[in-house]
Amino acid sequence: MSHSRLVPGVEVVAVPGRGLAVRTADGEFLSVRTRGADKDTLFSVLTGADSAPPDGELRRVVAAFEGAGYLAAEPQPPQWPAERRDVRLLGAPVLTRPLAAHLAALGAEPRTAPAVTAPDGATARIEELLDGNPAAVVWCLDGPVPEGLWEDADRLPEHGVAWLRCHRESWQAYVEPLAATPGDVTAAHVRARRLAATPAHRELAAYWRGPRTSGVPVPLTVPAAALLTALMADDLSRWATEATHTAGFPARRRLRHVDLRTLTVTEHPVLPVPDATPMPKKDG
Repeated sequence: MSHSRLVPGVEVVAVPGRGLAVRTADGEFLSVRTRGADKDTLFSVLTGADSAPPDGELRRVVAAFEGAGYLAAEPQPPQWPAERRDVRLLGAPVLTRPLAAHLAALGAEPRTAPAVTAPDGATARIEELLDGNPAAVVWCLDGPVPEGLWEDADRLPEHGVAWLRCHRESWQAYVEPLAATPGDVTAAHVRARRLAATPAHRELAAYWRGPRTSGVPVPLTVPAAALLTALMADDLSRWATEATHTAGFPARRRLRHVDLRTLTVTEHPVLPVPDATPMPKKDG
């Protein structure tokens, strides 16, 4: 039998008076009927300490673990592929610095640069964003997104470049879905969906456009910045390694809202907005 060790997240516990139980990766407990199998030997096999092939009743129990998908030979985290290591980080240093540290620890090679804008405040052109052939571009804002800022950046997936962004609106922060293909959710899609979901769409649009008046600045604390950047680093790692398992909504179809007062994260499904069908022209 080639598999012997428990996969990450699965554990076996000895319950007084009730034998053994499996704690699954989802936190559920399942009873284990070992019959005549020696429990100490089973523990040794499941931790990988006993390399001898199991036999008899022990073999049946281990085979049941393998059939349930609870065993793996050498559970190793996937490595960050070399062709996707170059990640360009733009925007607020309070976010790009911790994000760069997260990505470097995971095996990426982040490049931090200020967000380039034209003198009139227009967004960086697509040619500037593609400079240096990055595998992914991440843009972090410590404030609302100005009108049109990410218009060109939304075209990055059309050039084979992954596109991830986050921004803050007072005590609320938003981590948008990573876009890797032309059919993924863009920043423009998120804005349209948010406007459609609120009865205060006029007020929200005006808030984005400005001007805005505020009092004492809302601080972005170190724990809050760490949480936001950890979420983005996880999204980038899953994209780079093509990891498929995520709890909740699919990673490229979810908008995450972070309450910076409580560090509570909520997920909302979001889909691309289809192109509107043009109205037919009338003859004459």
